[in-house]
Amino acid sequence: MRSSPTHSESLLWSRLRGSQLGVGFRRQHVIGEYIVDFAAPKLRVVVEVDGGYHQRRKAADAKRDARILRLGWRVVRVSDELVERDVEAAVEVVRAALELG
Repeated sequence: MRSSPTHSESLLWSRLRGSQLGVGFRRQHVIGEYIVDFAAPKLRVVVEVDGGYHQRRKAADAKRDARILRLGWRVVRVSDELVERDVEAAVEVVRAALELG
């Protein structure tokens, strides 16, 4: 588990915490064998902030997402670039995923 979030994770967390989107989120939440960036347990939605590191591990991320899906969760990925450039657009991606639930 990372002890300190990236800037983009901190920025998005500032918009997710405290049930600002109508549902509670947890940061660095454990699901099975994984630690996810953010989770809305009530709706079983995971939000991952992907940086450059994830470009090199797309196959591993897809496998991880499939395992989390089998545990009954949906995974939403937003790029750190989107969060940094337009946090409100990133929040809308998350909001849309919550409405699908």
